[in-house]
Amino acid sequence: MSVRTHLEHWLHKQWAKRGLFSWLLRPLSGISALYIYHKQQQPRQPLPHKRPPIIVVGNIIVGGAGKTPVVLALCRHLQQQGWTPGIISRGYGVTITGAARVGQGQLDAKRYGDEPSLLAQQSGAPIAVHPKRVQAVQALMQYYPEVDVIIADDGLQHQALVRDIEIMVQDQRGVGNGLVLPAGPLREPPERLTEADWLITQTLVDGPLPHTPTPSTAGRSVHMQLAPAIFEQLSTGQRINAATWLEHHRPQHGAALAAIGQPQRFFQMLKRFGLQLDHELAFPDHGQIPASTFSQLKSDFLLITAKDAVKCSQKSDSRVWVVHVEPQFTPASWLDALGQQLQHIANSNPH
Repeated sequence: MSVRTHLEHWLHKQWAKRGLFSWLLRPLSGISALYIYHKQQQPRQPLPHKRPPIIVVGNIIVGGAGKTPVVLALCRHLQQQGWTPGIISRGYGVTITGAARVGQGQLDAKRYGDEPSLLAQQSGAPIAVHPKRVQAVQALMQYYPEVDVIIADDGLQHQALVRDIEIMVQDQRGVGNGLVLPAGPLREPPERLTEADWLITQTLVDGPLPHTPTPSTAGRSVHMQLAPAIFEQLSTGQRINAATWLEHHRPQHGAALAAIGQPQRFFQMLKRFGLQLDHELAFPDHGQIPASTFSQLKSDFLLITAKDAVKCSQKSDSRVWVVHVEPQFTPASWLDALGQQLQHIANSNPH
């Protein structure tokens, strides 16, 4: 585990309580709260009146909360219902100073970022990447005029971006100690959750739900759990369903590697699935797992996330398997309800 990963883990432990660390930093959090309030008062940047509805998927807590599987599930559901969704993203980890980068299908993670590359690859939807989300929307509308709904991956705090539906995602951490940065883990006060159109809470199997504010509209809280669905051998592209893969590999010893926001959640999911892990290696979010790390491990199999796979250089190591997860929602009908909400918005503002 890198120094940065150790530091992030320590910070999240401090942010889970109101100890000395948080007490010392509370004056700075007061300044942050004033800055957040000022940003929230800023007007949205104008977009064409006849534009597609915009759905923002984001979180108020720092670190990975589970946005990517929500975006993918939403995108696939809308495609099945006859919509043509497009995606916009900041492209964390890449520098974009000019025009937005627009593409579809297999995209280079070094140019677009790991999450946009993954989203484009797995959804098939067109994507536009730019730190200024309004420019990303404009580029998506220009190059893909057939898009009739736009999903913003993150961007909840990007106040310039107009939005029609807000989906907020959280995990078992809930709102931590309830304080904004740096005394706590929040980008916005916990009361912001009451404004969500939908609140998705991700936990492990049998994990307790955190006690947090909920959307002001009843019935808009959804529980999400992730489970392995497909194991893909990186060297060959062979895909095996999770049950069959487990049957063949359960007796073996393996390692799991992850450069994501909450790597422990990935490791715990695999162990609950029934795997023996001799090594659990965490790296900084959006980073690249060093090639030397793979070669040093003598395990029978090496498991990585789909987000890490788009930038993984170990294409010839047959031990490397990509774990593709599938979200399980309770209630499962929330996507249908959101679709009805979206249709009402689209009818009110024809594209």
